[in-house]
Amino acid sequence: MTTLNDVAKKANVSKMTVSRVINHPEQVTDELKVLVFNAMEELNYRPNVAAKALANNRTQIIKLFILEEMDTTEPYYMNLLTGIAQELDTRHYSLQLVTKNNFDIGSCDGYIMCGVREKDYEWIGRATKPVVLFGENRHGYDFVDSDNQSGTAMSTQYAINLGYENIIFIGIDIKELFEQSREKGYTETMKKNQLSSKIYRFENRSRYAAQFIQENWEMFSPNTIFVCSSDRLAIGIERGIVEMGGNIPEDFGIIGYDGVFLDQIAFPQLTTIKQAVIEMGVACAKMLLNKIEQAGAPQGEVLFQPDLISRGTTRK
Repeated sequence: MTTLNDVAKKANVSKMTVSRVINHPEQVTDELKVLVFNAMEELNYRPNVAAKALANNRTQIIKLFILEEMDTTEPYYMNLLTGIAQELDTRHYSLQLVTKNNFDIGSCDGYIMCGVREKDYEWIGRATKPVVLFGENRHGYDFVDSDNQSGTAMSTQYAINLGYENIIFIGIDIKELFEQSREKGYTETMKKNQLSSKIYRFENRSRYAAQFIQENWEMFSPNTIFVCSSDRLAIGIERGIVEMGGNIPEDFGIIGYDGVFLDQIAFPQLTTIKQAVIEMGVACAKMLLNKIEQAGAPQGEVLFQPDLISRGTTRK
């Protein structure tokens, strides 16, 4: 049977270095990791994860709670899951998906929570294992998110620079911090440019945005752009404009937010603010595993800067 010593000799490093690569890969250089992982592959060495978990009084299981309704046609959470799983794999952890706020479904070493709403915090406070949130919050929990305010500030300024005279924000009708941050990015950018804000909010369903355009078509003159808080709302705005015979993008522009899937199936394809969802998933897993290793020590926040992707719903 191949041993840790065999791997160390093959990679020409110490046994301690091999152990560190396996147990704490974040503490070693990429060059060392390549050497050790190549040696492990050549020797067909597999760490005894069960023994390690037993010795450390760990389960080697992380639970991912998704606390909001998922749309199975939109792969947002699949991208997030991919990022989380990729990082957990490198640390020999398994991922368990939970869709209800129930801590009693088996044991684990920590929790990543997504889709958290204000009503959930009392329940989250009862967690006995380390917690990391995917989504900004005011309750002191460590979190990973995109910079929502910066994202809509970027899309609003882009709309202004393109010469659209009427810049309307289409928001999600929900009193949560991520939405407040996106709206703030719009309002502050409009104020900075000495322009008046105009905001409409809907449930995050495309049909409501489409219906709004159709029922109020006479309100919107050419040279108007809609800065939206999600790609789902943006698709609804686009559908409504197309059905009313509006000219996209010359007379009417649209900018979404998310950039995961819906932006690409729209026609014309949506200009959008793209979130680095896979990379944020990796960061969630890293943050939680570090927190576990550090006996629950606070990790703070990590904000990812989103990118603006220009496509067919804005002028060139």
